[in-house]
Amino acid sequence: MSARREGVLPRPRAAVRGRTPLRPAYRRGERSATRRRYLMCQPYPFDAAEADRPWTDRTAGRALTSRRALTQWGRLYSLYLSLGHDVRLIGPLPGLPDAVRAAATATVVDGLVLGARRGEGDGEPAYLDWFRAHGFTEVRGAAYANEGARDFLATGSRLLAGHRSAGPPDAHREARGYFRRPLISLELADPRFPHLDTALTVLDGDEIMYCPAAFSEAGRDVLAGLFPDALVVDEPDAAAPALNAVSDGLHVVLPEGADRVAAGLRDRGFRPIGTDLSELLRGDGGVRSCTLELGPGA
Repeated sequence: MSARREGVLPRPRAAVRGRTPLRPAYRRGERSATRRRYLMCQPYPFDAAEADRPWTDRTAGRALTSRRALTQWGRLYSLYLSLGHDVRLIGPLPGLPDAVRAAATATVVDGLVLGARRGEGDGEPAYLDWFRAHGFTEVRGAAYANEGARDFLATGSRLLAGHRSAGPPDAHREARGYFRRPLISLELADPRFPHLDTALTVLDGDEIMYCPAAFSEAGRDVLAGLFPDALVVDEPDAAAPALNAVSDGLHVVLPEGADRVAAGLRDRGFRPIGTDLSELLRGDGGVRSCTLELGPGA
């Protein structure tokens, strides 16, 4: 029998010239949660407006249900509160069903806000207005197409940026200049993982978990070189999508049923918490998708 845990792959090894590997500075039993501020938007309405979305899952043979989606969203909101986090609310926003995917509306790093740029009806202007009205002094609308914190994930020292084109898009250069952080562009090569937040989770500081199969060969080499101690997740679990998750440094909130990933997290001293977002997931609304992190809580 294989010594490795099923669902967690052996770590790929690759050297990346000019980049120093980022190793997590922790020992088992020393993890602690950091209070976070999150922004969420109640789903309203979810049924009719979502029915024609190209990403909506129709395999269950029924339309998305607003009541069920709202119940699951409410449980996620209550879970964050029970963990001691500061959760701010925007909306609900009538006529803007995509606004429930709060992470797709902006990226917030070190107090700087860069709006997403997707299309009409996605809620970005309402979110940027919210930031300006709630004490965020540096708020900018994006000049180039991006999907906010679904495309950009901040580690302790870098900004990771996902893309599906042959080369880093203009949005990555814009984000690098605005946030004034080293930015690593990572090409997503598998259509099952359309955004970086479906292929990679920042767990704590410079510690991550990710699915190598989601990335191009160059992306895999970069990740293996920078994060040699990352938790590596296999394709079936990542496609669940187990990696659309939120971590406060101790608790990792992820979709219910990601048992093998949860076991790997427990091995590293994290406390995984599964939550049922099955209805929201059918409309591309996972744990991370519905949660926009604003920074540390007070």
